[in-house]
Amino acid sequence: MPSFDIVSKFDLQEVENSVNMVNRDIGNRYDFRGSNSLVFLNKKENSISLESDSEMKINAVKDILEKRAIGRGVSIKTFQFGEVEKASGKNVKQSVKLLQGISKDKAKTINKLIKDSNLKVQSQIQEEQIRVTGKKIDDLQAVISLLNEKVSDIPLQYVNMKK
Repeated sequence: MPSFDIVSKFDLQEVENSVNMVNRDIGNRYDFRGSNSLVFLNKKENSISLESDSEMKINAVKDILEKRAIGRGVSIKTFQFGEVEKASGKNVKQSVKLLQGISKDKAKTINKLIKDSNLKVQSQIQEEQIRVTGKKIDDLQAVISLLNEKVSDIPLQYVNMKK
């Protein structure tokens, strides 16, 4: 019976490449000359820290990070930006959580969407992913298009498609 898994994950290497490119861009851009703007990636906590001289510059760093991430194939939905906070001196900082996995509540919502679609498929929650099975591949593809339309707050990937 055909099946696939719905997951929400990102490639940490691509995120690291994006962060490195942002730091390189900051060093090359004229408007960042003499500023203390930096971007740090914490792999253990799956978070990014943005630091800069002013809130305007931190917003520019955020825009650069989003553009570089898109270019590397990382969804912007992966980033959950925190509040801009005061740091030491005149500096400001912003923390960014990297979202991975589907929470129990979100999985229940997705499962309900699939059940309410009246497609002839079964779905079950398996920890941080959802397995969808059906007799026809067309039904599975209809589920994918339905979720792409309805779920917009987390990045979803569809893996392990088996015929």
